[in-house]
Amino acid sequence: QVQLVESGGGSVQSGGSLRLSCAASGSNGFSTYCMGWFRLAPGKEREEVATIDSYGSTRYKDSVKGRFTISQGNAKNTLYLQMNNLKPEDTALYYCSIFFGRICPPTTYVTSWHYWGQGTQVTVSS
Repeated sequence: QVQLVESGGGSVQSGGSLRLSCAASGSNGFSTYCMGWFRLAPGKEREEVATIDSYGSTRYKDSVKGRFTISQGNAKNTLYLQMNNLKPEDTALYYCSIFFGRICPPTTYVTSWHYWGQGTQVTVSS
């Protein structure tokens, strides 16, 4: 059973930085999967923030490009999201997720992802 545990959330002021981490366990094949970060803000639907496929290709939501960076640890079972220049609109519950495929599904296919963590809260004040 795959488990994903996020950490690193918190409260920061606008312009601040946070680094989210996601520890994955329960599989020997994380290097062959797509992993990603999603967020859920009050009154909105869960949305994709950033993904990284098994080849190392990354994809970002337009509003976070140039501010957020997704990366993996050497063993591919740890996922990170470095968030710089945070804005109040980044406030949300951030989730780590995994898709059992080498290539990530299209951005709008949020329900296609196979496992989810419990989430870590990020709050940005102005």
